[in-house]
Amino acid sequence: MPPPMDWLSRLLEMTPVRGRLDLRCLYGAPWRIDQASAVPGEIPYHVILAGSAVLEDPAGGPPQHLAPGDILLVAQGGAHTLHDGSGARPVPARARAGLNVTFSENAGSGERLDMLCGHFVLAAPHERLLRGYLPSRLVARASAGQGTPGATAAQVASLVSLMRTESAAEHLGGHAMLNALSTALFALALRLSSESGDAPAGLLALAGNPRLAPAITAMFERPAHPWTLPALARLCNVSRATLVRLFNDSLGRSASDLLTDIRMTLAASELRKANQSTGAVAEAVGYQSEAAFQRAFKQHMGMTPARWRRQAVGEGVGN
Repeated sequence: MPPPMDWLSRLLEMTPVRGRLDLRCLYGAPWRIDQASAVPGEIPYHVILAGSAVLEDPAGGPPQHLAPGDILLVAQGGAHTLHDGSGARPVPARARAGLNVTFSENAGSGERLDMLCGHFVLAAPHERLLRGYLPSRLVARASAGQGTPGATAAQVASLVSLMRTESAAEHLGGHAMLNALSTALFALALRLSSESGDAPAGLLALAGNPRLAPAITAMFERPAHPWTLPALARLCNVSRATLVRLFNDSLGRSASDLLTDIRMTLAASELRKANQSTGAVAEAVGYQSEAAFQRAFKQHMGMTPARWRRQAVGEGVGN
């Protein structure tokens, strides 16, 4: 019998994520980065090692200031702009290829920026469960004074320090090492955000609410169980009405919505297995009726289970 998993480990098992480090940016002010929208299935990330950066809000809201130790995840993959905040015309940058990473540098003379830039690759279409519950732009702050627990912040700092060292050196296996560290960075950034006092609305805020932890853990551990709101409320020692309110306040969706998303993500993975019939997959994710499962899957995924299986096998989705 496999050992029990926490909800985040279970989520990342269901929705595999691979990290890639693309650039290490070494800029003097003035500088500016205008990054186009990411390709489907990718989440760009930026890690501030030294200096500072300003993240523009495309909707016209106030910009966000990023400091050393901050990790930016552009969860929806949208175009974004980072700059030094001076408003001056940026000094052109040039690329220099290293053994394990490409360096982007300019000849600016102002405050120096040292930043890692990469992306996370999500297996389609499982990324729906992640993208649907993360803010469009997530800033995980590991720096002191942000109200985050010291243990996780220290782990993030150690990981980032190792990435910094590996990217600066030309050690054998450094490229593979940096990508493995990038993958670990995703999980740590989510953990850090979920533990912060100002976790963004969504799954991270929900997970950061200790009163709801039993319900989230139960749905991820036993998605096929016929969970009801009263049953989940009992696990959390709250009333049904309180459970509904807490989910809506933190997640913006119901517990039933989250359970359905978990089930459909698991079903998409199971359908890739040639020895699993549609009926067996339906039962494995909590549907007693194959017809009901097929309706739910088509509504959620936009195609029938049979079509998804053919497409997944033919195109190697998730491999």
